[in-house]
Parts: sequence; C-alpha cells; structure tokens
Amino acid sequence: MSSAIVIEGARENNLRDVSLEVPKDKLTVFAGVSGSGKSSLVIGTIAAESQRQLNETYPAWVRDRLPKVGRPEATALRRLSPIVVVDQRRVTGSVRSTVGTMTDVSTLLRILFSRAGEPSAGESNAYSFNDPAGMCPACAGLGRTRQVVLERLLDEDRSLAEGAIRFPAYAPGGVRWQILADTGVLDPDKPVKRFSETDRELLLRGEGFKVHRGTRDGRLASDGSGNVYEGLLTSFERLYLERDSQELTQDERTALADVVRDAPCPECNGQRLNAAACRSTIGGRNIAELSALEVADLVGVLERIRKHDVRTLVEAAAIGLRRIDGIGLGYLSLDRPVPTLSGGEAQRLKTVRHLGSSLSGMTYVFDEPSVGLHPRDVDRLVLLLGELRDLGNTVLVVEHDRDVLDAADHVVELGPGAGSEGGTIVFEGTPKGLRRAGTPTGRALRRTRELNRAPREPTGRLTVEHADRHNLDDVTVAIPLGVLVAVPASPAAGRAAS
Repeated sequence: MSSAIVIEGARENNLRDVSLEVPKDKLTVFAGVSGSGKSSLVIGTIAAESQRQLNETYPAWVRDRLPKVGRPEATALRRLSPIVVVDQRRVTGSVRSTVGTMTDVSTLLRILFSRAGEPSAGESNAYSFNDPAGMCPACAGLGRTRQVVLERLLDEDRSLAEGAIRFPAYAPGGVRWQILADTGVLDPDKPVKRFSETDRELLLRGEGFKVHRGTRDGRLASDGSGNVYEGLLTSFERLYLERDSQELTQDERTALADVVRDAPCPECNGQRLNAAACRSTIGGRNIAELSALEVADLVGVLERIRKHDVRTLVEAAAIGLRRIDGIGLGYLSLDRPVPTLSGGEAQRLKTVRHLGSSLSGMTYVFDEPSVGLHPRDVDRLVLLLGELRDLGNTVLVVEHDRDVLDAADHVVELGPGAGSEGGTIVFEGTPKGLRRAGTPTGRALRRTRELNRAPREPTGRLTVEHADRHNLDDVTVAIPLGVLVAVPASPAAGRAAS
C-alpha cells in the first residue's frame, strides 16, 4: 500500500520478526487472544517509535523534560505520523480537575457568564474555582473543608512515648515524633491529659524555635542548629490537609480518613466559588448550579438562553455537551472530579476532547476502548472512532469486541496463542474475511452464544437494604450466595455503588 505505515521486523516483547503495512486514514482493529502481541505491536512498537521520533525534533532542553522513550526492537518503521494514545489508564489530576475542565466546556461556561451573568462578577477567571479571583477563600476552591478530629488523632490518656498520637507518621521513634517528644521540651512519659495548659498548647500549636532531637537533658537549640519545632496540629495540617490528597500514598489516605472530618464548605455550601461568582446568574442559576446538572439536562438549559450576543458560546458549549452525552456519559456532571472517573469513562472523555480538535493526519491508538461499556454504548463508541477517522486521521484499535471488529476497515489478528505461542500475524483482511478464517478469533466469532440452561441453586441470600450510596435510590436487593451473579446495567445504573 502506497499510503500505509510500514513495519519491518518488529521484535518487541514476544513479536517474532513481524512485518506488515497498516493503511492510513482507515480504522484498523488489532485482534487476538490476550498476550498474543497486539499491544506490543501497536503501542510498544508503532506508538513508541512515533513518539520517540517526534521527541527528537525538539531542542535538547525540551527533550530533557519529556518522558524518555526507547527505540523499539524493529528493523525499520516508515511513514509514521504524530500519534495520540488513548488508553484505559485513569486520568491523572487533582480534585481541581473536573469533567468540565477536562473537556474545556467549563471554560466556555466561564466566558458565557462573564458576558451574560447578572450581576457580573468580572472577567472569566472570576468564575473559576481554580483562580484566586473566583475561588472561595475559605476552602481555596475545593468546595469541602477537612478538619482534624482531635479526639481521634490524640489519645490523651496515653503519653507520647506510649503512642498517644494515632497516626503512623507520628509513631514513637519516628522523626516527627522525636521533634515533639524527644527534645526535652515536653515530658514524653506523662499522659497528655496531665499536661499543663502551656505544655498542651505547645504540643498542639507551638512553633517559632529550634530543638535538638535525642537530648533529653537539653532544651532549645541556642546555636541556630537543630530542627524547627512545629506543633502537632500545625505540622499535621501542613503535611496532610493543605496538600492535594492525590499526592499522598494510599496508606496515608486511609489513615487520614480515620482522623479527619470532611464536610461541605460552610461559606460556599460546596460550590467552590466566592460570593460574587455565586451571586451571578443566568436564567436564575449560577455557574456552580449549572455545572452540577447532569450533562444531558444541561444541554436543554443552555439551549433556552436567547441572548443573541452569546449564541456562539452557547452553541459551542452545547456541541461539547452533546458529544459527552452521545458516548453514554450524559449522567456525568461538569463538576465531577476527574479522579473519581472509571478507566472507561476517562477513555471516552479523552476521545471527546480529541473530537473537538481541528488536527488531521494524526494517528490515534485505542487500547480496548469497549471494556466496561454496555452494548448500547459500544455502538456510540464505534461512531466516535469513525468520526475521528473521517476527520482525516488513522485510527488503530486493540480490541476483542465483535461490534468494533465489524466496524473496522481493516483487521489484523496476532497469535495464534499467547506469550511464546503468539507474536505472529495469523490474519490480515476485512471483518467478513476474519469471520471465515480458521484463526482463534474467526472461530470465536462464528460460535453461537448459549445461556446456561442448568444454573446452580443458591446456598443463601445476602440482603442489602435501603442502599443510597452515590445515585442509588433506597435500593433493597437479596443477592444469591454460592453462585455466579451478573449485574448487567448501563454505566450510570449504580453497579459499582451497589
């Protein structure tokens, strides 16, 4: 093929000297059993070499700041184009990253409010919870406040030496414990409840001087050396409450949940914005209230805005929202924090973001994008992949789903087995040709699916009563025990919550 990505002698991981041509401006699906070499070819070879060569075009000081990509094991790769990998990994980001910021719809809403909000709060940044001009000063735009529950953090019946501080980082013997207890400033063997008011305040909020660790007979450091003394609450708030929770380890987050109380910010009522931004409304709703609506409902609200001078903004925002709704994510709200998205939700939102780009001539790589999708939403995914292709891009998909395979312009199957039994191309051609092939995927596509006609009898029931987590609405269900239980539902139906 004259217009094709050319791979010669690919040997990455278990690939066995694979050579092929992948058509450009087409939707190509790479199939095969797990471990057959699909990802090694598409991501480990094609995507890796494209990224490596693109990085080489940047100045040295830029390359030093980019992720290092090694040259894949292959004889030659030609006619590559700039590549975007859209995988199942959760999107990295803090609680400040939301569906709205990820898809840029929130930016359009902020501009809309800066022009049409009454009374106006000012420029668009005055409606941003990520900007000092718009964020709530009490919660710094987080919408929630976390406060230490002192009786959970500190067991005052114990001494510091006995582990009065109930947090792993302050366990006896550690550096933070030593600054508090092993400096001669406080008595580590006295129960905290017997401290004088002065010593108790020093333990909790003391600061402004230096101490030597490990010198029980010493007091304050007079020579300017030593460690800065910082009271328990002062250091705890700085280290754990003022940092983004995503920067903490899982163990730290688990321990933190035991000693803090998390609640909506009392000043902004969880809306993240300052008073001026909260007062500014369009159609009776402020920007936080619009962002809290489900995407599918927000489209209709925006379409009722009739002001002529903002119609272009309204239409642009509505287009972005319809794309989100069109891939089965209309149940999300723009204020949904990105870290709470599933891998499948994040992957589809990445796809929506790329659909809004005017770039063409790109190569997009998708790693099993149908994982976790309801069959109804697979059809929507297929339409998205087709849209990306029709914008003048090459789309490469690692996939097992029948519907995605049927939508392909070209299919490549690797195998026949996994690991050392894979790594070769066992089929190239059309989806119809694959269904006739004697390969593992071809045989699987021809196989008729049957329901279990003799299911096991349950050994009991596990009853869940009045569940209301996330979007569950007073759900009561008896789950049979001792059998395989399937919970088929659309992504919005509350499977994970239940």
